[in-house]
Amino acid sequence: MTTPIPVQTAAGIEPAFDPAAYYPILAYAVVVVAFAGGTVAASHLFPFKPRKPTRVKQMPYESGMDPIGSARMQFDIKFYLIAILFLVFDVELLFLYPWAVLAYADGGDPTWRAAFGNVVFLEILVFLATLVIGYVYAWRKGVFQWR
Repeated sequence: MTTPIPVQTAAGIEPAFDPAAYYPILAYAVVVVAFAGGTVAASHLFPFKPRKPTRVKQMPYESGMDPIGSARMQFDIKFYLIAILFLVFDVELLFLYPWAVLAYADGGDPTWRAAFGNVVFLEILVFLATLVIGYVYAWRKGVFQWR
């Protein structure tokens, strides 16, 4: 194995691209694909389960409910409210994690902290206050009570 020649880049002197460094990843990918393909092939070649197709087994499965009747039946709005509330409070973390890492990481840029630290902190407080107001509003409207 030869040593890669150093190359000058914008970040400084770095070793040149060496494809040999990626051979273990390629080997792992081959093993994973072979295992998955082998498992699927073995399940078709060696069926270790009884195969008795009945009418009930052939029915489509729809989230625990029998798919009998019209597909246009109405669902309770609670399903959608809970899903949207989950998304709102889940996306909140997408905004908080980068701010927390940037604001409190060791070795951060002190000039950025001096210039924007307080402003961004106040913006995060406003963001959290908006979320708390929305949470209290949803609570008072009874969104979290399952009837």
